[in-house]
Amino acid sequence: MNNVNKSAEPASHSANPASTKRMLLKERNLTSWNGYVMFAIALALIAGAAYLMFQLANQNQEPPLSSLFLRFAMIAVGVFILKGFYMLQPNEAALLTLFGGYMGSDRSEGLRWVNPFYGKRKISLRARTMNTAPLKVNDKRGNPIEIGAAIVWRVQDTALAIYNVDDYDRFVNVQAEAAIRHLASQYAYDDGEDLAEGETTLRAGVEIVAGALRNELHLRFAAAGIEVEDAKLTHLAYAAEIAQVMLRRQQAEAIISARKKIVHGAVSMVEAALQGLSERKIVELDDERKAAMVSNLLVVLCSDKETQPVVNTGTLYN
Repeated sequence: MNNVNKSAEPASHSANPASTKRMLLKERNLTSWNGYVMFAIALALIAGAAYLMFQLANQNQEPPLSSLFLRFAMIAVGVFILKGFYMLQPNEAALLTLFGGYMGSDRSEGLRWVNPFYGKRKISLRARTMNTAPLKVNDKRGNPIEIGAAIVWRVQDTALAIYNVDDYDRFVNVQAEAAIRHLASQYAYDDGEDLAEGETTLRAGVEIVAGALRNELHLRFAAAGIEVEDAKLTHLAYAAEIAQVMLRRQQAEAIISARKKIVHGAVSMVEAALQGLSERKIVELDDERKAAMVSNLLVVLCSDKETQPVVNTGTLYN
């Protein structure tokens, strides 16, 4: 039993590096030939063979077998060369394989030529935009929110995109949704008393959240050779079931904040008025009269509605 285990253990170790190597198949540059030059060569061979065949047809004597073989060989080589042509547009690449083995990727533009036995698969290198549908997720507080993002990406490593994942378009869609869901769970939707001072939120920290999303996508897309050029949130809102409650909460917070500013301004104005009266010695006020004056001024300054004056025909004490 011990011998069996010892012999089996190295086999498992030797299998791991091979599987890792297959998963990390990186792009290799393959230099192709100028297609116009090769097309001229193929055309010259076929035209030369046709011309020689035409000459033989006009001759009465039977040509030797070597001459016939040469002509057919020229035609076969010309046709064989024609099978190696392919065209690449700007920002397009071709992955070349030979009998199932990856030989390299060609990013040259225009008419190109390679070994006709090579298999060719074209892939676009242009930037693509994916606008995710609003996803319903929970934020850091556990509140249900709706969040969506626009992601600009392109294929950077053609070999990883084709051979390391089964379908890189579907891979990008799934990983983008997973990244957005994970991002939403790391931040709260909005500020609150339960958050630390200066803590980033989804609504206030737009640039910070966008940077975190790009980093998250970069890590997730690396396995497929995908580069993230830009990513930003395009939709952010509370879920429908709590939207009205959160709206009332935001309105209450806004009213409280406005009231604080109004009261602070009113107190400053009352203080300035009392100080001015005291410095100019316009009237001498005792503590009770000062309290009455402060009360009246605060009512006038802090009231939401217009105040109605009341004429006092007596004194404060009668």
